[in-house]
Amino acid sequence: MASWAALSPSIVEYFEGEDFYRCGYCKNESGSRSNGMWAHSMTVQDYQDLIDRGWRRSGKYVYKPVMNQTCCPQYTIRCRPLQFQPSKSHKKVLKKMLKFLAKGEISKGNCEDEPMDSTMDDAVAGDFALINKLDIQCDLKTLSDDLKESFESEKKKGKKKEESNELIQSQDVEEKLGSGEPSHSVKVHMVPKPGKGADLSKPPCRKAKEIRKERKRLKLMQQNPAGELEGFQAQSQPPSLFLPKAKSNQPKSLEDLILESLPEDASHKLEVRVVRSSPPSSQFKATFQESYQVYKRYQMVIHKDPPDKPTVSQFTRFLCSSPLEAENPPNGPDCGYGSFHQQYWLDGKIIAVGVIDILPHCVSSVYLYYDPDYSFLSLGIYSALREIAFTRQLHEKTSQLSYYYMGFYIHSCPKMKYKGQYRPSDLLCPETYVWVPIEQCLPSLENSKYCRFNQDPEAVDEGRCKEPDRLQVFHKKAIMPYGVYKKHQKDPSEEASVLQYASLVGQTCSERMLLFRN
Repeated sequence: MASWAALSPSIVEYFEGEDFYRCGYCKNESGSRSNGMWAHSMTVQDYQDLIDRGWRRSGKYVYKPVMNQTCCPQYTIRCRPLQFQPSKSHKKVLKKMLKFLAKGEISKGNCEDEPMDSTMDDAVAGDFALINKLDIQCDLKTLSDDLKESFESEKKKGKKKEESNELIQSQDVEEKLGSGEPSHSVKVHMVPKPGKGADLSKPPCRKAKEIRKERKRLKLMQQNPAGELEGFQAQSQPPSLFLPKAKSNQPKSLEDLILESLPEDASHKLEVRVVRSSPPSSQFKATFQESYQVYKRYQMVIHKDPPDKPTVSQFTRFLCSSPLEAENPPNGPDCGYGSFHQQYWLDGKIIAVGVIDILPHCVSSVYLYYDPDYSFLSLGIYSALREIAFTRQLHEKTSQLSYYYMGFYIHSCPKMKYKGQYRPSDLLCPETYVWVPIEQCLPSLENSKYCRFNQDPEAVDEGRCKEPDRLQVFHKKAIMPYGVYKKHQKDPSEEASVLQYASLVGQTCSERMLLFRN
C-alpha cells in the first residue's frame, strides 16, 4: 500500500446515481439532472482537473450536470484574460465607477446595451435548490470517526501540514486597482488581436485638447512655414509631441481604465481586499458579520428571499465553506491557492464581495453579492472586469495561471448569455473535454441545446478512465486500489457506482483522490 505522503489529501464521497432537482434557470421542478459528490477535502490541482471535466462546486458539494439529459445544459466557460479587451459597455461601467469615485456622480438609469447588472448573481441560481435539497443529507455526511482518526494520523506521519492560517497582510495582497493608487505589479500591455479594439478604417479617437493643439500648430505653420516647430515649442511643449505616437492610437488596456488617476479631493475611495475564506484568516473573521449582512440584504432585495431564508448557516455552507486545501508554494501567487473573498470597500464599508477560487491555472469565479443600494454601479460587470485584471496580475508571477473561469454558460437561458460577451472565451466540449472558441460553438447551440463542440468525429475523451482497478479507495482505515477492494465486495451495484464515478472524474483524479466507501 502506498504511503500517505505520496497520496493526495482529497477525500470524496460519491452519491450513487443521478440527482433530480428544480432548475434555477427555466424553473422546471425536476428537470435539472446532475451527478454529485461530497468533498471532505480537495487539493487545488484535483479541483482544477475536475472543472476541466465539467465539474463545479457549491460549498463542499461538487457536481457535474448530465449534459445530454438536463433541461438547461451548462457548459463550462473560460475567458482568456491575456488577450481580453473591454467592450464599449464594459468601458461604460468602468467610467461610471470612476465618475462616482471622483465626483460622486450617480448615473441615471442603466445603459440598455449593458448585460445584466450582476455578473454572478444567477450563475449558480440552480445551486440554491440543489443545496437546500441536500441540507439534511450533507449535514449528515460528515467524516466517520475512523476516517478522521486515520486521516489525521497518516497525514502527520506522511508530511507536515502547511501553515494555512497565516495572516494575509492586506498591504501585500490588497489590490490597488481602482483606488487611484498606482499598482506597480500590474504591467500587462498588449496589442489587440486583429478585429478587436480600435477600428483601423476610421480616424483614431482624439481628445479635444489634442485637437486644439493641432489647430494651433497648423495656424502657426501658416504664419511661419519655416519655423513651425519653433513657434509652437515656445508654448513649453516638448518636441516629442510632434513625433508619430504609436501608443496613442492603441486602445487603453483594462488596467489603464481601472487605474485612471483620481483627484486628490475625490468624493469616494474604493479598495479591494483579498482575504482567505477557508481556512478563515483573521481579516475574514473580523469582517464576517458585515459581509453576511451585505449577503442577507442582497438575497432579500435581489432574489426576493424572505428574511429568515438567508441564514448565517446557509451563507457559511454556500459561500464560506470550501473543500479546497490552502497551498502556498514558493512559485505560486503571493496570496497562495485556495478559496478567497474579494471584498470591495467603499469609504470604509463593504459594498460587494466576489467569492473566488485561485487554482493552478485559473481564477474561478464562484459568486458575487453586493449591497443593493449600489446597484447603479453595475457591480456584477465591474467585479468581473476586476477579477479579469486580478488574474492578469497573478499571471505576472505565476505564468501558468492565465485563465478566468466564469462558471457555466447556459445558451438556452437568455439571462445567462452575457458571459459570452467577455471575449476571447472558450466553451468546454461535454464529450471530449477540449476547449473550443465560443464563436465556433454558437451556431450549433442555436440549433440544439446540447452540442458536442469537437468537430473531429474520431476524437475521444483522452483523460477517460482506462484502468479502473488503479482507482484509490479509502475503506475501513485502509487505502487500497479498487482492484483489491472489489474482491471483497458482493453487491453488484457497488461496482456500477464506482465505475460511474471513475468515468466522470477521469483516470488522473481517480488515482489521486480517495473515494471513501463506508
